[in-house]
Amino acid sequence: MTHTSRKQNNTTAESDDLPGPIQVLRHAREQLSELTGLAAESVSSFERTDAGWELEVEVLELARVPDTMSLLATYAVSMDPGGELTAYRRVRRYERGRADPHRAGG
Repeated sequence: MTHTSRKQNNTTAESDDLPGPIQVLRHAREQLSELTGLAAESVSSFERTDAGWELEVEVLELARVPDTMSLLATYAVSMDPGGELTAYRRVRRYERGRADPHRAGG
């Protein structure tokens, strides 16, 4: 029984060492900015998965005047359980002042 208790405690200790959502969000923005050279403005969605974390990060791609004409992009970002970026890709590009088009059924 002592062995089982130790094993359970080690598992708990390992999971306690993993970063929480706020740390993952900050780290994702920092890593994506460093890799792309672009300013990450916000995280529009994130979710914990079996493989780690999946996020969507809004990035300023081209600043324009007026600011509502600036080009932004949404990047899909994958992070491992420890909060390290493992993949990213641009999934959308849009002007700051434009709303998403209405989607049927959504």
